[in-house]
Amino acid sequence: MGESMDFLKSMVDLFLHLDVHLDAIIRQYGVWTYALLFTVIFIETGLVVTPFLPGDSLLFAAGTFAALGSLNPILLWVLVFIAAILGDTANYWIGHKLGLAIFDTQNRFLKKVLKREYLEKTEAFYAKHGGKTIVLARFVPIVRTFAPFVAGVGTMHYGRFISYNVIGGFLWTLLFVFLGYFFGNIPFVKANFEFVIVGIILVSVLPMFIEYWKARNEKKTEAAEPVV
Repeated sequence: MGESMDFLKSMVDLFLHLDVHLDAIIRQYGVWTYALLFTVIFIETGLVVTPFLPGDSLLFAAGTFAALGSLNPILLWVLVFIAAILGDTANYWIGHKLGLAIFDTQNRFLKKVLKREYLEKTEAFYAKHGGKTIVLARFVPIVRTFAPFVAGVGTMHYGRFISYNVIGGFLWTLLFVFLGYFFGNIPFVKANFEFVIVGIILVSVLPMFIEYWKARNEKKTEAAEPVV
């Protein structure tokens, strides 16, 4: 229990003080920061067991430090773009090979991470948006991690998947890296960076909560309808 609480606290601290952590990483590891950012984006999008890793906020923060001259903005964007594409591709093939059986695991850690409700939300997203889910999911935490996995489990052809994958990865990384680059160093944003990061996270998860609320209301409506 104690270890779980420590992990939760460290994750909260990472989100709330992402600028401080990234600054320290850049100072300590220099050029190796690119490799770390590549790895985090790849894992966040590529492994269905890591939906809790930072995505939007990390790209925004990295773009901010690129504006300060700590990172090369073009090199940064190219690397995270490639990482996003490779991550979704890996996730697709993991889903294709393992299927939904992975959700029946008895491993305690996996059971906590691989929640059926996440899967159901992603499937509902697919039902509404079809193949465009791969693009739209880029902007929705958790769904972003589960969407390529579900695509691999389902019947989406890889040729169709990769086109949505590239478009979504391009738009997602370009938007957040260069939002950070152009707006992250505005005095007001710099003075309230922690709140901006929290705002990005809240805006990112808002579509997911809207979809969840709609689905919940639809279920209530269906349950209230008389059986003929």
